[in-house]
Amino acid sequence: MLEITDLVAGYGPLEVLRGVSLSVEPGQVVVVMGPNGAGKTTLLRAIMGIAQVQKGTIDYQGRNIIGMPIEKHVVKGLSMVAEGRHLFPRMSVLENLELGALKLGGKDTRASRMAFVLDLFPALGTRLSQLAGSMSGGEQQMLAIGRALMSKPQLLLLDEPSLGLAPRITAQVFDAVARLKQEGETVLLVEQRVAEALSVADKAYVLESGQIVDSGPAGEISNRERLQRSYFSSELILDEDVSIL
Repeated sequence: MLEITDLVAGYGPLEVLRGVSLSVEPGQVVVVMGPNGAGKTTLLRAIMGIAQVQKGTIDYQGRNIIGMPIEKHVVKGLSMVAEGRHLFPRMSVLENLELGALKLGGKDTRASRMAFVLDLFPALGTRLSQLAGSMSGGEQQMLAIGRALMSKPQLLLLDEPSLGLAPRITAQVFDAVARLKQEGETVLLVEQRVAEALSVADKAYVLESGQIVDSGPAGEISNRERLQRSYFSSELILDEDVSIL
């Protein structure tokens, strides 16, 4: 579904990604881990056409999408939940969700997708009339993910979905990602909570200083030396049951 090859990208003269290659197959959850400043967010922004690409290719569903207008990415089935959530705080939960479904065709399709999202995040169903800006941070994160899912994306990009959340809400977010995997959804996840991310992922990449330094099946990579080095030299978060501790 997604094949990135030798990607060099950044902002103006600032080169952040230096020759990144990775792939995401349909139905996979793929996680990209690495310390702050490694280029994880820039990677997602490059895919969405926000960060400037200098070299390399981003093939999505067999087409190089570099240079494609940003607004067409959602039409083509790409949806991103960025840090900061970017909700409409003076609009209700329901209105925010409905905005995510604008590209969907029929009324029945939108209703079906709404039912899917509310089943994934039941708390949203009890707050449909509440203003998004009055919700807690965790509830807003659920809403941001739910809104992105309303467009029925072929590929969902999640940028640090657990950032700043309480442990209980973090668990709910990762439960939702696991559910998406069971439903056959395709997810590219950027995350620093290593244990949780690896528990739901099929494949993992370790990004350092703009380069992929290791990759492999999620069930194997936690023991890799490069991940250990990334952890001890960064702010990656691991739980006590991860073997590298």
